[in-house]
Amino acid sequence: MSVHEVEIGALQGGSADLSQYRGKAVLIVNVASKCGLTPQYEALERLHAQYAARGFTVLGVPCNQFMGQEPGTAEEIAQFCSATYGVTFPMTEKIDVNGDTRHQLYQQLVDVADGEGHTGDIRWNFEKFLIGADGTVVARFSPQTEPDAAAVVSAIEENVPA
Repeated sequence: MSVHEVEIGALQGGSADLSQYRGKAVLIVNVASKCGLTPQYEALERLHAQYAARGFTVLGVPCNQFMGQEPGTAEEIAQFCSATYGVTFPMTEKIDVNGDTRHQLYQQLVDVADGEGHTGDIRWNFEKFLIGADGTVVARFSPQTEPDAAAVVSAIEENVPA
């Protein structure tokens, strides 16, 4: 199954419709509002703005599985992201990324290794997966890897369709 075929809700209701990203590169990131890595929202928004016209988007996926660092409602998450970091990229509903209740989206992602060879469970908030235009996972980056790190930007450059 391609990531494009997974069903997931949008943050503020309805479907996030991942099929709309066919032919585009997508950086999927599990996000949280009360984490030491939360300032990564700034770089994620810059990447989204810089590459959107070339067929790229960031997709934020709120998750509260790491020390309860995303406790808010959909409305609170949307307000925080917009007001604090000017986030304009799409966000999904809050989901679980690990364990027995792991969302199907993350079941598609976790077997891919990052640069250090890590596969399996998501380690923390802001773990990043780059999805190619065909819906396959082409890269995985650790939570501590900044969104605008050379390795991430290079992978995006190699995978944006235009």
